[in-house]
Amino acid sequence: MTITPAEQKKYGIDSISYGKLTWLYLERPSLATVDYLGKYFNFHPLNLDDILSRTQRPKIDEYEDHVFMVLHFPVFDKKTRLTRPSEVDIFIGENYIITIHCSANLKPLSKFFKECQADKESRQKYMGRSSGFCLYHILDRLVNYCFPILNKITDNIDDIEEVLFDKPSPETVHQISLLRRDLISFRRVIRPQIQVLETLEIEDYSFFKEDQDLYFGDIADHIRKIWDSLEDNKEVIEVLAETSAWLTSNRMQEIMRILTIVMAIISPMTLVASIYGMNVPLPGGVSPGKLLPFGILLLVMAILGATILIKLKRRQWI
Repeated sequence: MTITPAEQKKYGIDSISYGKLTWLYLERPSLATVDYLGKYFNFHPLNLDDILSRTQRPKIDEYEDHVFMVLHFPVFDKKTRLTRPSEVDIFIGENYIITIHCSANLKPLSKFFKECQADKESRQKYMGRSSGFCLYHILDRLVNYCFPILNKITDNIDDIEEVLFDKPSPETVHQISLLRRDLISFRRVIRPQIQVLETLEIEDYSFFKEDQDLYFGDIADHIRKIWDSLEDNKEVIEVLAETSAWLTSNRMQEIMRILTIVMAIISPMTLVASIYGMNVPLPGGVSPGKLLPFGILLLVMAILGATILIKLKRRQWI
């Protein structure tokens, strides 16, 4: 299988060849490029439509001489602070691998391709055995890329847990909400991959020429481990959300309790002051210029406040 340099330039295709194996690498393919692949390799039209679609779920389609896979891998968006799926479409036959993705932010794949393109030893190591062995390393790089994102989420959860019990604040609630949203998005990316990778582990494709249960079983174990960690983090973040809600409710109750006590103490004073503020003759009001009536009034207010305070303490309300 040979694609001329002119065709590569025309259709935006990068390629690496070593021995009988060729790896074609495409980013953001155009409709013309997809049509060219269909004519050159005689791929099924529905698979070609899947390449151009942005809403495909992960799957694996099996044919006599090749396999077509749709996979999603997580990419963290720093602006929205959300983990989003990045789709990778893969055609693999006995002597070729075609990787296609519609975004330029899937660094492990582009980095691995450039490594094999620039280094002869890497081509020999990863492409010198079979297409199945090369596919294993491609998927291994992509799955391992999930762990740093997962570890970052775990670290953020640990940080929030410390802050939550040390000094809860409205910002903590906001951070918990962001983490829950990110965790849900990450789970949506990972869960459908498990079945696809387990299919690679169980099924037998003769053109892979490798021990699939050994190599792809290792990748399936990694993806299951990621899922288990996501499940654990989900439980922790749910508990933290409940704890945050309880602490907030308890804090509001404490504030209301203090305000109620304050109002209970000052309400008798407010009543006395209101009565003596009326524009009618009242006891003590016939001696203008003398401080005795005012002093008596303050004493009455103090006695009322102290009496209420003592009763509240005896009832253990404060």
